[in-house]
Amino acid sequence: MFISGIGCSSRFPYYMNTYGFHTIHGRAPALATGLKLARPELKVFVVTGDGDGLSIGGNHLLHVLRRNVDVTILLFNNRIYGLTKGQYSPTSELGKVTKSTPMGSADRPLSPCSFALAAGATYVARTVDRNIAHMEETLRSASAHKGAAFVEILQNCNVYNDLAWNVLYDKESKILHECRLEHGKPIMFGPPDDRRGLVLEGVKPKVVKVKDVPESTLWVHDSSDRATAMLLAQLWAPDYPIPLGTLLSLEGETTYEEILVQQEQKAISDRGPGISRSSSWQARPGRSAEQAGR
Repeated sequence: MFISGIGCSSRFPYYMNTYGFHTIHGRAPALATGLKLARPELKVFVVTGDGDGLSIGGNHLLHVLRRNVDVTILLFNNRIYGLTKGQYSPTSELGKVTKSTPMGSADRPLSPCSFALAAGATYVARTVDRNIAHMEETLRSASAHKGAAFVEILQNCNVYNDLAWNVLYDKESKILHECRLEHGKPIMFGPPDDRRGLVLEGVKPKVVKVKDVPESTLWVHDSSDRATAMLLAQLWAPDYPIPLGTLLSLEGETTYEEILVQQEQKAISDRGPGISRSSSWQARPGRSAEQAGR
């Protein structure tokens, strides 16, 4: 089941050969939570955008993540409001000139992955639209996760914000800045003949040339550690590489619906199954058989 809000991203259910629900602006996480509680056996995806999910829907997104509802959230980030024709969004860069900010945006951009990590998501990843193989791999991994999985997909809007992610599109720039994360492997990036890596000086990452330091000193990616995932989510070009892949993956965490089902079963065990509202109304004292039949 695919549930979306409003925006270019939220046309997504129409392209899928399965059940979909095109909801209202920013409220897709709330509806997805309700569906997952009513039908916990369903696989539920939430499809949203940087405007839909992080502006009017920011509060709903926060709560579906902190509750660890077992849904997979795909956030398409093109750093612009595309459906309403080119206004700045919560992820637009500081100083962004748009129809709604002709003198440049005064807002500092929000990092979707940092938001998801801080809110308590148990799976957080980032991928980019032009790397189909990496995106497919990331989506499969997120879909297999049990709990609140969040994937930021860096996506181009060729009408209102073309080449917003050119740092990962341009061939030379991509080689210099794209950093593929692998659990248990040193964090490295750059061209084959001039590999760079990251080391930690206290809690501050530092870029080094791999050939200049012992491999044992390189920062090894641990996707089970939320604190280091937070550090990675905040790295960006030109000073740092841009991490792609799974930042965090916590397994074995209890989901929201599991807790509520346990509470429901305990209430039934303690008090009995109860009766429905309609049955209770029909059985009310003083009602005639004719009234009850109605």
